[in-house]
Amino acid sequence: MSFKTTEQLLHPVDPDYLEYLRDESRLTGEAESISFPTGEEQVQEIVKLLADRQFPVTIQSGRTGISGGAVPEGGHVLNLSRMNIFLGLRYDPKDSRFLLRLQPGVLLSQINEAVAKKEFPTDGWSRDSLEALEIFRQSPPYFFPPDPTESTAAIGGMAANNASGARSFYYGPTRRYIESLRIVLSDGSLLHLRRGLQRASGLGFQIESEEGRRLSGTLPSYTMPATKNTAGLYARPDMDLIDLFIGSEGTLGIMTEIEIILIALPRVISGVMGFFQELSGSIKFVKRIRGDSQDRDKLKKPAAVEFFDGNSLALLRWQKRSNPAFAEIPEVPAETAAAVYVEYHGDDPEALEEQIFQLAEILAECGGDEDTTWLAEQPRDLERLKEFRHALPEAINLLIDERRKNTPDLIKLGTDMAVPDTALDGIVALYLRDLNESGLEYVLFGHIGNNHIHVNILPRSMEEYERGRQLYKSWAQQVVAMSGSVSAEHGIGKLKTELLQGMYGEQGVEEMRRVIEVFNPKNRLNRGNIVGILPESETGT
Repeated sequence: MSFKTTEQLLHPVDPDYLEYLRDESRLTGEAESISFPTGEEQVQEIVKLLADRQFPVTIQSGRTGISGGAVPEGGHVLNLSRMNIFLGLRYDPKDSRFLLRLQPGVLLSQINEAVAKKEFPTDGWSRDSLEALEIFRQSPPYFFPPDPTESTAAIGGMAANNASGARSFYYGPTRRYIESLRIVLSDGSLLHLRRGLQRASGLGFQIESEEGRRLSGTLPSYTMPATKNTAGLYARPDMDLIDLFIGSEGTLGIMTEIEIILIALPRVISGVMGFFQELSGSIKFVKRIRGDSQDRDKLKKPAAVEFFDGNSLALLRWQKRSNPAFAEIPEVPAETAAAVYVEYHGDDPEALEEQIFQLAEILAECGGDEDTTWLAEQPRDLERLKEFRHALPEAINLLIDERRKNTPDLIKLGTDMAVPDTALDGIVALYLRDLNESGLEYVLFGHIGNNHIHVNILPRSMEEYERGRQLYKSWAQQVVAMSGSVSAEHGIGKLKTELLQGMYGEQGVEEMRRVIEVFNPKNRLNRGNIVGILPESETGT
């Protein structure tokens, strides 16, 4: 057996590694070297070596993000995709849940498959983990609720960005399902955080590393919006400090181990896709089924409420006709202005059936077409509707990639903003007014239950791209004025730092920089994320 020195773990970025200079944002960066550690000790060794050289380090796992967070700004790329081991399982009888320990490179699809089949690679597992696995196999089904669109997302990236998805309307984002973290800091020292054990005192915090290093500082004083939100560092008085690291986009440290929570899978799941001839009817339907009005006490809260405008549906119809890869998605009814997908989870089949009947009544009252409504109750039918929802981002990317053949610098413009419930009508009206006046091609879709609608502008030229970018900036200002968030689920990365400053102001961004400086002096880890790139005089490099 041969052992590599730390120096040998670092490879120059030659043509074989060019793909690691970009992520799904289509942004491309640069780096001098790259490594693929397989364990925590290797991460520590590499980070210590690079700290001595004052090299910036960009952390990657699945590279599925669309805000440029995994795109390097020079220096070294620390790719965690080979840290993909299931480390162990434990059972918590008090709360009837299981907790699964993972390295950061394990993919969401691998988690879902292993949990569903109750089969895990158990090499190296402790006796306690193996005993917990036996209990797990004898228990009813469990699941991991977070469901971002990209199933190839890695758990490290999901934790670093507090990923969410359609089901976050009911279950919440990834943060809610993380129990503990092991984190390597920029000097190679190690933190072990467990939910409930390390808390802030007001806005002050102090944490001790496993090596005895004490880290203290002051949390940002801004108030986060009461909406779906992943914009900037999570900060609240007296908060659990594990939440500071979740969603910090790699700016505070490198997650080397994540313990996630598995909860009981509902016995019954039903999905309904309703189609509307008027967009206004679809908005009215959304507000009623989520309980904004007289139906608050009558309807169970859905697990997911998803929206597609007429342009989205037209794009999917076109792709189904022209691209064999889309042949299996259901046929979209013609001349449809909007569609809304609603999913219910429960343990009582009769109660859930009653919910679907009530939903159908409300759909008809709001102008939905009962004859074209899709109902899914069997696993395969539910999977087809999920594939339909996930096909739209793929269709958009294919369209933009085709246009890039003539205009290589072209990229899509996708918003990621959320507003309070009271502002849903206003934000939809704002988007439609500005888009229709601009003449730009667009689609609207997304997590409308959380008032989180993605506007994807599909430019045909760089001139259209620039006009769309100006629209995006003006919308961000108005979303902030509505007490909303400029980033509801995709984080800030390197592409939205200007929007974050508009949301929290220079003082808020400066307060984030001070927290980052405590754990990551000179901002060497994931430089450029959240707070942008500081001048050399401020970083000391």
